Amino acid sequence: MRFRHPDGSVVHLAYCTNVHPAETLDGVRAQLRDHCEPVRRRLGRDRLGIGLWLARDAARSLINDPSQLRSLRAELDRRGLEVVTLNGFPYEGFGAEEVKYRVYKPDWTDPERLAHTTDLARLLATLLPDDVTEGTISTLPLAWRTPYSGDPEAGRTALAALTTLGERLDALAELTGKSIRIGLEPEPGCTVETTSDAIAPLTAVGHPRIGVCIDTCHLATSFEDPGTALDALTAAGIPAVKTQLSAALHAEHPHLPEVRAALAAFAEPRFLHQTRVATAAGLRGTDDLDEAVAGEALPDSAPWRAHFHVLTSTLPVLRATLSRLVGSARPLTRHLEVETYTWQALPAELRPRTRAQLADGIAAELTLARDLLTDLGLKELP
Repeated sequence: MRFRHPDGSVVHLAYCTNVHPAETLDGVRAQLRDHCEPVRRRLGRDRLGIGLWLARDAARSLINDPSQLRSLRAELDRRGLEVVTLNGFPYEGFGAEEVKYRVYKPDWTDPERLAHTTDLARLLATLLPDDVTEGTISTLPLAWRTPYSGDPEAGRTALAALTTLGERLDALAELTGKSIRIGLEPEPGCTVETTSDAIAPLTAVGHPRIGVCIDTCHLATSFEDPGTALDALTAAGIPAVKTQLSAALHAEHPHLPEVRAALAAFAEPRFLHQTRVATAAGLRGTDDLDEAVAGEALPDSAPWRAHFHVLTSTLPVLRATLSRLVGSARPLTRHLEVETYTWQALPAELRPRTRAQLADGIAAELTLARDLLTDLGLKELP
């Protein structure tokens, strides 16, 4: 979906396909047929943006066979779909029964992360619509904090890889005329946990095509104030490359037994649901929701927030972030992506039971995002 900002530029809205994880190229094609096109039809749109997730094997198939890449681009056009952004954070296995800490591998100390991200940039340059010259890719925020934290050699290795990536992106732009930008996606528990954590490493890299991907669920989980966070990035000259739109779980009164029971229903075996509480001494947290609800790991005299991608619980944070990003005279980012991959991880009574129900839910999320944008003065384009 495309929107005209009051300054005349185009802002893109997509939904991320990691909600339908597929490891192979055949699986990606099935996503387009079974999920993406039905969502577009529900919205009554001739064109729908998708934030494509290409796992390692799917990406390598496309790199190794240019005819397959051309075929995929043609299929996107035929189904009324367009790609201006990729989710490059998960590498493989995102549909496994247990993902948890595996999603952070390989990290930016591993040469395979650089190789995979380079492949994704090359693919996106070809997949971009003919009238779009800029693409974006979100990626791992360097590494999970252990064993990376406190290891200066790991830090130097990761920053050297990002520097090399910047050089490759420059060469790609010169070759294709397409500018691909990469955004580190701060996430609780990672080396770059908050937007403020991103400033030092990205300043050290100092490349205009490498910035931050703002994930509004992660922002809310860490109790970051959107205005403060974005002002600090702007002051440091760090671009907000793209923004992923979702919300975190918010429990106002975690000391109540009924609230604990409700939160416990969201603790599940596939994904990590980092949980945080803001205290006078600073942010405290656990790596997963079950650790928080099971005992006394966190103080319960203040609200808790958990990393669980939904679209309404911390909606005020999402609304405030969008207002700062695209509600002023010039947008700070032009690529927005609804990312709520946890539909099948919801408590059983809340999960969609059919493809049609899932498509209805995703279409409803995109409608909400569209309404938030038009409320800020953006005009939806055909």
